[in-house]
Amino acid sequence: MFEGLEIRVPAMRGKMGSRTFYSVLMPMSGVPQFFKFTNWAGISPADREQRVLNEKRVPDLAAYISENEEDYLFSSVTASYKTEPRFEPYKEGSNIGMLILQLGDEFIINDGQHRCAGIVKALESGVPIGKDTISVLLFPWETTARVQQMFSDLNRFVQKTSKSLDILYDKRDDLATATLAMIEELPVFRELTDKESVSLGVKSTKLFTLAALYDANAELLKGRDKEDIDAKVDLLVAYWKAVAQHMPDWTMVLNRHKLALELRQEKISSHSTVLRALGGLGLDLISAEGWEKKLADLEAIDWSKKNPEWEGVCVSANSVLSNRQARAATKARIKSKLGLVLSESEARSLPQATAAE
Repeated sequence: MFEGLEIRVPAMRGKMGSRTFYSVLMPMSGVPQFFKFTNWAGISPADREQRVLNEKRVPDLAAYISENEEDYLFSSVTASYKTEPRFEPYKEGSNIGMLILQLGDEFIINDGQHRCAGIVKALESGVPIGKDTISVLLFPWETTARVQQMFSDLNRFVQKTSKSLDILYDKRDDLATATLAMIEELPVFRELTDKESVSLGVKSTKLFTLAALYDANAELLKGRDKEDIDAKVDLLVAYWKAVAQHMPDWTMVLNRHKLALELRQEKISSHSTVLRALGGLGLDLISAEGWEKKLADLEAIDWSKKNPEWEGVCVSANSVLSNRQARAATKARIKSKLGLVLSESEARSLPQATAAE
């Protein structure tokens, strides 16, 4: 593929709007040679051709390649060339052929600078991906204004997938796999969990989101990273089955004796803050003998938003809070209701008046 001071890459020639562009297969080893990483520090945003590279993202991308060397995946990079490349069609008039690039040329990255930086980092770390290829769309560089417009156009309609959907589709994440398996085992979660949205719409018929249950299970499974998935699933199923048995509000919605939207409007029992608090509670309980019996007192808890015991804990002006302090205080409040001993930090997390009760 390399010949003298040239690199020949398979390419297709196309047209988008009024501009001719090339779609090429670039060897990974060519990325550090051709792609320009500009240090934009000190240059005003109006004069930049790209956003500033977030250096903190690069090691994560390199690690992703290294850890998934056989099945990593990147979308196409879009870049602009300043030196016109030479295109050799396989036959006269064909739009398929070879694009000849000169070593020493540099491409301005319009979209994909973090992908390219991650590839460079992986190559520098010795990950053997030099002969792998990545798809690159090459457009002519015209002016800084045009490059800025390209960046805007390429990113304007990009929408980040929801955390729930990321969890649903991520087959490499053991916690995601265990959470999905647990959901399928328990009817209340199987029927009432939204696996796509990160927050529930006003008219949603669901009580939980996959993202909230994932975060709750992250609390419950702390320190169990080395356990296999089956063991994690067994623990999750056992714990949440026991919890669900003492959450009559959930059962009422499951049995269609109450609408999900009514429960969410009136009570906090299915809110992500409570779920994460219950997950943290499980971490404290699960190693103790007879832990299931201790959960029976969950039935006696008044989960109403209007219950003054939640004010300043996880409720403010009838809205449920979801910050770290609210989660810690909610866990402490639940533990106190179950008659469990609070640590000093847990006691401090509660409003002063209620902590002394």
